Amino acid sequence: MHALGASFTPRCSTETPSNRGGPISSETRINDRIRVPEVRLVGPNGEQVGIVRIEDALRLAEEAELDLVEVAPQAKPPVCKLMDYGKFKYESAQKARESRRNQQQTVIKEQKLRPKIDPHDYQTKKGHVSRFLGQGHKVKVTIMFRGREQSRPELGFRLLQQLADDVSEQGFIEAKPKQDGRNMTMVLAPHKTGKGNKSKANAS
Repeated sequence: MHALGASFTPRCSTETPSNRGGPISSETRINDRIRVPEVRLVGPNGEQVGIVRIEDALRLAEEAELDLVEVAPQAKPPVCKLMDYGKFKYESAQKARESRRNQQQTVIKEQKLRPKIDPHDYQTKKGHVSRFLGQGHKVKVTIMFRGREQSRPELGFRLLQQLADDVSEQGFIEAKPKQDGRNMTMVLAPHKTGKGNKSKANAS
């Protein structure tokens, strides 16, 4: 790979462009699609080369077997970086997929209970909460008060605390019980190491 700036001297400037090295837009211009007389060039490792003619920037990209990519088109002059654009797009797609996967893993399920819930119904609801936590989901538990029940918030608090204790092996209280109008809510989250421990146990 040829050293940058070995055969030409970039024009110096004290101007500091905004959005240097920022996210690349969906309509990124690369190589000969960049139609400006000069650009502020950034090397493949983030080094500042300076302001150079577009012809020199394209030549450097070709010599280094890299692409000239416009990363800040609104700057004056536009900021371009030498990089492997194909590799950049691949890594960006990988990060986007990982981000979507993480968002799916943090889906919040919901379970609603009454303060004077029947024991059988409680066991059913507890089973749902335990299953959701085991699947890696957060669970928002809502106690719904009606009529005179609103004057007995301690009933809801005790019920939520009991539920948290009953599923403590699968999750923990992420958001403590709080009054929300006629309801009382609490958020449970799964233990981060829960799945890993299960996998190790199965493997052994």
